Amino acid sequence: MKPTIKYCPSTLFVGFNTYSPSAIKNLFNGKKVNHILPYDAPSKDEDVAAKFIENRKRISISGVQEKLSLILEKNKLRLTNEGEQGTHILKPIPRDLLKVNQVPANEHLTMQIASQVYSINTAFNGLIFFNNGEPAYITKRFDVKSDGNKWGKEDFASLAEKSIDTDGSDFKYNYSYEEAALLVKKYVNAWQIEIEKFFSLVIFNYLFSNGDAHLKNFSLLETTSGDYILSPAYDLINTRIHVNDTDFALNKGLFADDYQSKLFKKNRHASKYDFIEFGKRIGVKEKRIEKIIDFYSKNYAINNIIKSSFLDEPTKRAYLLHYQTKLNYFNSR
Repeated sequence: MKPTIKYCPSTLFVGFNTYSPSAIKNLFNGKKVNHILPYDAPSKDEDVAAKFIENRKRISISGVQEKLSLILEKNKLRLTNEGEQGTHILKPIPRDLLKVNQVPANEHLTMQIASQVYSINTAFNGLIFFNNGEPAYITKRFDVKSDGNKWGKEDFASLAEKSIDTDGSDFKYNYSYEEAALLVKKYVNAWQIEIEKFFSLVIFNYLFSNGDAHLKNFSLLETTSGDYILSPAYDLINTRIHVNDTDFALNKGLFADDYQSKLFKKNRHASKYDFIEFGKRIGVKEKRIEKIIDFYSKNYAINNIIKSSFLDEPTKRAYLLHYQTKLNYFNSR
């Protein structure tokens, strides 16, 4: 059954039964793309499933979610053929998670909150639906140029020289965010600007329970001048909805050593005092630390954007509760 649309499936703006003009401009280069894909869900059609299996690549959460490569031709999206450069990435409902049918809407909402509420630079994204109404998450590739060539892109696992060969299957988790920040300082000329963005994103991931913020989900991206900056944020999702994970994806947490604040020792969760220490260590100027911490300390009315999301009602309540719980830890004294 095709979904009833009351909000833009990309921006979540009210009063749209398909993509809004700004979504069409940013996500689809101004082309009017239908919010219904010309495919049945892969779980419903064996022929489609076979095509998707051939196309897909494995990714996280816990290695169960899949990515599919799409190409935008005129105003239609289709699966790429071998050798073609895709323009968009599609993530259908994965397997083996709690509330698995809520995963696409969860990632979409988290990305929109990051962009609209916190002004974090994110990959353009939205929801799109199969013929049977099943949702999938779609995002525009930021590493593909308009002529089809690619910008240089290096994820933090590659920059840290971490791989299965060096660190085993948990290679992308065997690090700290302090060490990850050193990668920004090492490889980015304008690191003082980009380190603030990294600092902000680490706080956001904590407040919104993104336990999937591992090394491969941070990247540096080539610019037109040939240097590198922090890429737009991607793969932001409240993993606590689906798995019982820890506060930080990286095994060492915030710090490269065993530092723990008094509050952390007391309640086992990070507060803004931990993030203040983290900011100092990675080179964020103290006045900027204060301003960024104050910004994230406020209780924004994210309930409005949650209400507009495509999550079901119980998951909307759970999402808000997880945020409020983390915010309380963050603001504890």
